[in-house]
Amino acid sequence: MPERTTRERIADALREEPATPSSLATEFAITAHAALRHVEHVAKSLDGTDDELLVRPPECEECGFNDFDDPLNLPSRCPECKHEGIEEPAFKIA
Repeated sequence: MPERTTRERIADALREEPATPSSLATEFAITAHAALRHVEHVAKSLDGTDDELLVRPPECEECGFNDFDDPLNLPSRCPECKHEGIEEPAFKIA
């Protein structure tokens, strides 16, 4: 049996429990940005299936802003209050 790809393994992990880009990066020995790209592709592969990618968007730890343009992103600071403490998005396949 061929070895499962990183994207397949990420999809399996997201079916088990929610994960952030940093936690996926640690688990799969990749960067957080690479994890985001993998999650984007996993989301596309779910089209036409009963599964869907659920996303808890990034959120500012200072003012609570969570209406970022792209929830599959790692913003460096809040566009509202300019605070740099941003909670990472989290993903789950359900």
